[in-house]
Amino acid sequence: MAQSGTADGLAAAAAAAQSGRGLPPVHLWHPAHCGDIDIRIRVDGVWMHEGSPIGRAELVRLFSTILRLDPDGYHLVTPAEKLRIRVEDLPFRAVLMRREDDRLVFTTDVGDEVTAGTDHPVTVTIDATTGEPRPALHVRAGLQARITRAVFYDLVEAAEPAGGRLQLRSGDAIFDLGAIA
Repeated sequence: MAQSGTADGLAAAAAAAQSGRGLPPVHLWHPAHCGDIDIRIRVDGVWMHEGSPIGRAELVRLFSTILRLDPDGYHLVTPAEKLRIRVEDLPFRAVLMRREDDRLVFTTDVGDEVTAGTDHPVTVTIDATTGEPRPALHVRAGLQARITRAVFYDLVEAAEPAGGRLQLRSGDAIFDLGAIA
């Protein structure tokens, strides 16, 4: 397990990589795997470090910009380090949605704004145990946001029936929300 000083090092590297230029190019970084770090993103979207919530929203945002999903799991990646973290569900949560013209724009719990469309689809799976819908939004590079219940209700309200299903449009993309009950 990595030490808490490594979290500080990751934060510093992320800040340096960002430096006002948008998201760091984590897809271009291929450092050796350095191990695991005791960071966990809970199902409710809270980021934990060594068992305690990370209280600074700016630090969570910084970490979110260096998050990458690789075949062996979620990692925080810098040019020099690659540390695996645990994610209980999806790493982000879509907590707000608004309409801009004919497009749906979502805001995540870490401040990303994502316009739903062919590159950022809305998907709905059904939980095998509870039968509940599990809506998600593709944010970037395989990283997804769980759409919160309140936002999903807004989507269902905005959807149109088509062939016994609820469908939602954002720009030229149409998303299936599920069967009409």
